[in-house]
Amino acid sequence: MSDDIRSDTQDRLLDKEVRTEFHAEIEAEGDTVRGSATSTTVETTKAPPREDREEMPLPSNPATIFLGGLFLLALLGVLYVAAEIVLPVVLAIVLKLFLQPLVRLMERVHIPRGLAALLSILILLAAIGATLSALAAPAASWAAKLPDAIPQVREKLAFLQRPIDMMQSMMGQVEGVIGGEALSIPQAPPVRSANLMGALFSGTATVTAGLFTTLLILFYLLVSGETFMRRLVEILPRFRDKRQAVEISLHVERDVSAYLLTVTLINGVVGVATFLVMWVCGVANPALWGVIAFVLNFVPILGPMVGIVIFAMASVLSLGVTWWALLPVGLYFGIHIAEGEFATPMLLARRFTINPVALILALVFWYWMWGVPGAILAVPMLAITKIICDDVRPLRAIGHFLEG
Repeated sequence: MSDDIRSDTQDRLLDKEVRTEFHAEIEAEGDTVRGSATSTTVETTKAPPREDREEMPLPSNPATIFLGGLFLLALLGVLYVAAEIVLPVVLAIVLKLFLQPLVRLMERVHIPRGLAALLSILILLAAIGATLSALAAPAASWAAKLPDAIPQVREKLAFLQRPIDMMQSMMGQVEGVIGGEALSIPQAPPVRSANLMGALFSGTATVTAGLFTTLLILFYLLVSGETFMRRLVEILPRFRDKRQAVEISLHVERDVSAYLLTVTLINGVVGVATFLVMWVCGVANPALWGVIAFVLNFVPILGPMVGIVIFAMASVLSLGVTWWALLPVGLYFGIHIAEGEFATPMLLARRFTINPVALILALVFWYWMWGVPGAILAVPMLAITKIICDDVRPLRAIGHFLEG
């Protein structure tokens, strides 16, 4: 990186030749001697800054690119192997950014920081616990129906068997054309646990131990998280670096906190709208489907797609195989379109936008790395990465690539 900075500095220095010519007349013992001389000097001046390289510098040293790639691969390997430790820490950091505004609001009314952090965590746990307690019975009821309901749905959808048989016949013909060899379909990685809490802390001793680890880290981040920033500022050598570190920290905290709060409110509206749709259409347990829509909407693109499948099954089981059963699914799809195309861009575009291709790649990658929790944390982690890259000059090209 130092070579890039040095070459960038040298590019801005221009050597300018200044040629000076002078004439002189000398009179000695009545004779006049005329002569001329020319001198050449070299002046070094600064050229105007090159805005393209100033804003988004690209590394030109192959060793820098190679070492950066090795570091990235090593980092991803550590995140995969040490998921049991890293995942609770990442979740605690995201929850800290989510609860930080509430803690500061309590501090303004003269509540000590430690007590404010404890109250914020208790409020979060109470909200989650109350929701799970209220929905435990409906969820258990639907889970008990599934073994008997799936054959019924298959029987009711028997009219689709003929198109499926035709498709299988066409696939067989395609296999015959390419030489009679069966198509090899890559096997998907093993599915992680469907239980969110179990998937979140898979591999730890118990779910309770993993939850306790996350809450403990979250509490101390809320109480003493600024200590790390203070120590970092103290050890940085130059004032410019100190100011940049503080600005990046405040920028990440402000934008990610605003993003998490805004997305939570939007998803809450989606959940309420889904509850009303299911209730009006006569689908059993509408509150359960509203909460499911709220949770799934934290995973962009993939979450609503899963929601459409779930709500289609719920509608068929509650209303039968009729055109009326398509109404809840269609209304939910309309809610998702209104949220994704109008509400979210209008509320979040002013702060930052993310490239949709980078977003879907992040969702797929982090789901492969950490399962369902990775898919939920993919967007906050991508947002934090973009904010840091935008504020650190050597990484601005990466931030620009992630721009929507």
